[in-house]
Amino acid sequence: MACISPDGKPTVSGAKMLRALKATAGSAEEVSQSAGLPLFRVRSGLRELAQAGLVSQKGEQYELSAKGGELADSLPA
Repeated sequence: MACISPDGKPTVSGAKMLRALKATAGSAEEVSQSAGLPLFRVRSGLRELAQAGLVSQKGEQYELSAKGGELADSLPA
């Protein structure tokens, strides 16, 4: 399941990951728990979000980029 739709907007799972990272940076395991998504989906989703420039990875930790933060702020609650 993709995290970014063809029009560049996050899918439901992508939005959950962005919201989780908006609350706090974390590992894939922490994002999985916070977003309520399976770890395998979060790992692939984080790679996709990173390729889209929405998140960055530092070691095992992921955080929103400036672009990702703006997008996360625009998501409905």
